[in-house]
Amino acid sequence: MITVHHLSSSRSERIVWLLEELGTAYRMEWFQREATGAAPPDMKALHELGKSPLITDGDTVLAESGAIVEYIVRRYGKGALVPPVDSPQFARYVYWMHFAEGSLMSLMLIALVLSRIPEAKESPVRARILSRMTNMLAYVDGALTDTEYFAGDFSAADVMMVFPFTTMRRYLDYDIAPYANIGKYLARIEARPAYQRAMARAGPDAKP
Repeated sequence: MITVHHLSSSRSERIVWLLEELGTAYRMEWFQREATGAAPPDMKALHELGKSPLITDGDTVLAESGAIVEYIVRRYGKGALVPPVDSPQFARYVYWMHFAEGSLMSLMLIALVLSRIPEAKESPVRARILSRMTNMLAYVDGALTDTEYFAGDFSAADVMMVFPFTTMRRYLDYDIAPYANIGKYLARIEARPAYQRAMARAGPDAKP
């Protein structure tokens, strides 16, 4: 059985959500962030980087959100939450799966670091990063103009894409009000029973 080694208020909520969507049996081991926000040392006993998300499945130890999501849908998904490779939606699925961390979260993390450096408040570098964030959010909003989900039907790409617009905003203060399509998208996501179960277990307000 898969064990999700869950760090409080972290990207590992994605993995719990994915497993709830698939109806795949799992157990969850809870790790509480330290006062500094860091993962506790006990996580390094599982993986030398001591980071989350992290799963174990038998002898397999796997980190990284995208890698874990792909592993689970390929090994346990039975074709669910992934468009057929010969469908028009498949390229979009692959793109948004990787965009979530490769483009969107990487930019947001830079913005987050700069927001915590007082000397960077008036920096032209911070201004450029915030401008890029505005452009990127407008791009994502536009991608949702004529579709309910990123790859057409709900897929594992959505599991990857939601975190930057929800829990990440607990850390990086930005407004999604100007992006109506993203707002409507989040309302659809939040209405999903599996998402509600996952947030109750592993969301930013969940408790051990």
